[in-house]
Amino acid sequence: MSELFKVSSNPHIRSKVTTNGIMLAVIIALMPATGFGIYNFGPRALAVIMVTIGSTVLTEFLFGLYRKKMTITDLSAVVTGLLLALNLPVTIPLWMAALGGVFAILVVKMLFGGLGQNFMNPALAARCFLLISFPTAMTAFECDAYTGATPLAALKAGEQVNVMDMVIGRTAGTIGETSVIALIIGACILILLGIIDLRIPGSYIVTFVLFVGLFGGRGFDPAYISAQLAGGGLMLGAFFMATDYVTRPITVKGQYLFGIFLGIMTGIFRLFGPGAEGVSYAIILGNLLVPLIERITKPTAFGYEKGGRHHEK
Repeated sequence: MSELFKVSSNPHIRSKVTTNGIMLAVIIALMPATGFGIYNFGPRALAVIMVTIGSTVLTEFLFGLYRKKMTITDLSAVVTGLLLALNLPVTIPLWMAALGGVFAILVVKMLFGGLGQNFMNPALAARCFLLISFPTAMTAFECDAYTGATPLAALKAGEQVNVMDMVIGRTAGTIGETSVIALIIGACILILLGIIDLRIPGSYIVTFVLFVGLFGGRGFDPAYISAQLAGGGLMLGAFFMATDYVTRPITVKGQYLFGIFLGIMTGIFRLFGPGAEGVSYAIILGNLLVPLIERITKPTAFGYEKGGRHHEK
């Protein structure tokens, strides 16, 4: 038999892109928002970040010891811890931040098989877990730097907000959501490196703008829409969490449909829900629907119709 034929297990197409490389790129892209968060809120923000990263890495390390299979070198636990910290208020008790990190890795990631098997974004799942368990601590945004409600809460109450402050980041909010400029810089890094594209973020943002314009009660008021886009972690969610490789659809049509769904759900939560935010819950619900989205957007096999008949020439 010819030695030119080699039978091996898939995948047969390999890439030089590695999990470590992707995770390192995400960490680098998050540095502008992380750095601004520490500058904006002070050393307490750094403490929260270190606690969440420490808890996620330690949890994965201990689980790896138990399973006799180490995975912490792929940096995914670091990314999870960093994203979780950026979604937390600076005033959160450190033990709650650590608990969120343990929940993200142990419950959402490792118990479902580890990286690639989790059915929802671990950082956002942990944030929602903390919001449900400790709503007061998770919505306490008053600190030494800022007092009063977040811009979105003020907007929902009918008050005026300073959009430029929201773009720069001189507002209350979670550690990583306040500066749109820092988040856009990070998003550009990921796009230029080819880590993400604009299918999901673009369809998400456009759909959200249309929804707010149609149902927000103020028409397509540029100031109002700009404030909605700049507040509440929408940019953080759209570019850094909705694009998660594991929990997003793999089909092209599915990614557009996923983004549209996120835009609609975020609009519903913000405009008609009791709170001013909605990004986290929208993405979590979208993650749960990914299998269905992939099923209905799966491309037809070449040479066959949906009914299973061969194409005739």
